[in-house]
Amino acid sequence: MSHPDALPDLFLDRSLGRIRVPKLLRDAGLRLVTLAEHYGVPADEAVSDEAWLELAGTSGWAVFMKDTRIRYNPAERDTVFRHSVRCFCLTSQSLSAEAMAARFLDNLDAIAAACAQDSDGFIYAVHANRIERLPL
Repeated sequence: MSHPDALPDLFLDRSLGRIRVPKLLRDAGLRLVTLAEHYGVPADEAVSDEAWLELAGTSGWAVFMKDTRIRYNPAERDTVFRHSVRCFCLTSQSLSAEAMAARFLDNLDAIAAACAQDSDGFIYAVHANRIERLPL
């Protein structure tokens, strides 16, 4: 597998971990940077969600994360809209690293299609067999 043409480079939130999920996704050929890699450790722990969401949007990166609560926080939701952040969130908080990576990889065609079809900010839930656009 390689990085799909329609898929922007990826930014992985700290919620997915620093090592295992990024390695599994890179081993599948995806281009990505993690929050920890970009900001450094331990500085990554102090970066606000608004700051890294803005970075991802202005850089043109799609975001993989576990935090669907971003859509309920007015400041974070506004950042997603203002900076056209394309977010993909896992719906289950209790998955292993292998299962998290598999959910993204199993839905990669749909994720790439969503990015190609819509350049505005959005949040999709990533389920086992599908993605679902969430209302903001």
